Amino acid sequence: MATIHDVARHAGVSAGTVSNVLNRPGYVSAPTRERVLAAIAELGFTPIQHARKFPAGRQRTLGLALADLANPFFVDVALGAEAEAKELGVGVVMIHNGDDAEREQDNLEVLVRQRVHGIMIAPVRASAEDLERLDSRGIPLVYVDRVDDSSTRCWVKTDDVAGGRLAGEHLIALGHRRIAFVGNLGSSLQVDRRFAGFAGALAEAGIVAERIVTDSWRITDGRAAGAQLAARASGDLPTAIMCGNDLIALGLLLEFAGAGIRVPDDVSIVGFDDLSWSEAATVPLTTVRQPRERLGRRAVRLLLDEIDRGAVHVHRHELLIPELVVRASSGRPDPARALARAHDARP
Repeated sequence: MATIHDVARHAGVSAGTVSNVLNRPGYVSAPTRERVLAAIAELGFTPIQHARKFPAGRQRTLGLALADLANPFFVDVALGAEAEAKELGVGVVMIHNGDDAEREQDNLEVLVRQRVHGIMIAPVRASAEDLERLDSRGIPLVYVDRVDDSSTRCWVKTDDVAGGRLAGEHLIALGHRRIAFVGNLGSSLQVDRRFAGFAGALAEAGIVAERIVTDSWRITDGRAAGAQLAARASGDLPTAIMCGNDLIALGLLLEFAGAGIRVPDDVSIVGFDDLSWSEAATVPLTTVRQPRERLGRRAVRLLLDEIDRGAVHVHRHELLIPELVVRASSGRPDPARALARAHDARP
C-alpha cells in the first residue's frame, strides 16, 4: 500500500506538501497540486481512516516530552523550545514524565491522540525501542540531550565528554591532586560521559579520581554525599570535587556549610549545567555551562525541517559545545593543609 511518503517521492515534493494538497489545497500552487494529484492517482494512494489528518487552517503543533521538570535543566530546554516555536508561529504541547518510563509511554500516546505534527523528546531512558516505533506510525521524532549515539534519528545534545574534560583540566591547573567525582554513575548516560571526559583529563596528569556514586541527580543526593564526606577526618577529604550536575553540587555546598567545611578553602567544587541559581548560591558555583535554551531551539528547527521536507529530509546530529564558567567555589588547594596531611601520614 502506497504511503504519503511514496507519493511525496514520486511527485518530487515533501510529505508536508502532499498533506497540504489533501487538507489545505489552497496553500499549494496549481502546478504542484496537479503533480501531487497525478502521483496519488498513479500510485493508488488512499488516505486511510486512522491516518493522521490535520484540519484545514490548523496551526502546526509540536509535542515536547521532558523526562523530569523537577530538574531545572529541562525547564530551560522547554523555555528555549517554546520561544523558538513562538517566533516561528508554531504551537507546543508539553508533557512531564516524572522520570517514569511507563508514564512516558502513556503521555506519548496522549500526544499522538492530540495529533501533534511531531515530537521532541528528552526521554526517561536514553535507549528505548518504544520510542523508535513512533517512526513506523509516521510521527517525526527528535531527541534532545538524552540519546544513545547509535540512534539514527535527529538529535541535539551537549558534548558531555568535552564538558567533563574542561572541569578536570581546570582543577588540575589550580594544583589539585586529590580529586573526587560525585554523581549517579551507571544510571545516567550523560553523567557517565561527563565522568569519562573528567577522568581522561586527570589520567593525563597521572591522577585517578575517587568516585562517589549517588542514587540520582537531586539536591538530596548531593547532601547525602556531602554528609558521607564530612564524616571523614579532614586529612582524608579530597581537595576538589566535580559533581555530575549543579543540583548535586548545591547539595554538597549546603552540607559542607553545616559541617564547617569551607568552599573553596578546604574543598573546591565544580558543577555541571550552570543553572540560573548557580551564580546566586551561597558560594557562587564554578560550573560547566550547557547551552540549555539553545538545545530547545535547535530541536524545534530540526523537527520542523523533518515535518516540512518529509521524504527528502536527512537526519542530522548536532553536538553543542559547553564552556567553563569560573566562580568562587573553586580555588587553589591550601598549602598549609597539604603540609598537615603529610605530617599526619608520618609513622
